[in-house]
Amino acid sequence: MNITLLGAKISSKKMQETVSEISSYITKGSFHHVITLNAEILYRAQTDPELMEIVNAADIVTPDGAGIVWAAKALGKPVQERVTGIDLTLALVEEAQRKGWRLALYGGKPGVAREAANNLQKKHPKLKIVGTYHGYLSSKEQDEFRREMTELNPNILLVAIGAPKQEFWIRENKELDIPVMMGVGGSLDVIAGKAKRAPKWMQKVHMEWFYRLIREPWRYKRMLALPKFMWLVIKVKLKIKDR
Repeated sequence: MNITLLGAKISSKKMQETVSEISSYITKGSFHHVITLNAEILYRAQTDPELMEIVNAADIVTPDGAGIVWAAKALGKPVQERVTGIDLTLALVEEAQRKGWRLALYGGKPGVAREAANNLQKKHPKLKIVGTYHGYLSSKEQDEFRREMTELNPNILLVAIGAPKQEFWIRENKELDIPVMMGVGGSLDVIAGKAKRAPKWMQKVHMEWFYRLIREPWRYKRMLALPKFMWLVIKVKLKIKDR
């Protein structure tokens, strides 16, 4: 159940189907890469073959951003629903408590991963979080982190060091053989209470990007990728019509 959008393989599965798929990865045991893809990263991948290669090598790529959902529909390849990184993370946390999976959190400023873990365990007392690590580890600390991952043997490692850096990091560290490694961007900041999601009504009308821009105006340079992405999609659509 995949579509191909601007050269990228993207899953069209719903949230629960995605959780079930990831659950099967944990049963299998070997390394699997999960990517939650937004328009900014897909646009960047158009001129970054290595990034596109990583996206297409991933085991599952979810339609995270509203731009991805819009583009898929515009090009006649609609996905069933949007599956965001934060929502998928929270769904996996619930499944992890139910099935006894071990989680590790990596990323954010010092203290963020630990605070996120505390908040998750307040809501899910039986959740097993075996390690938390901030995203500013030195080279020596990175080596120690990798050793600990081998010893702690988590089922899922959530990597929150920003996209697409986290995707490159996951590929470079796939030898850790963690069953599921997923880039989650700013999700740990949200869970830790350091950042806020847009109100529900803005999520429903796909205006989360605008909410983030208002709260974090320094993001405007990154946001410029969105109109460029939309124009690219329109040009592709026009080419299809002319055939």
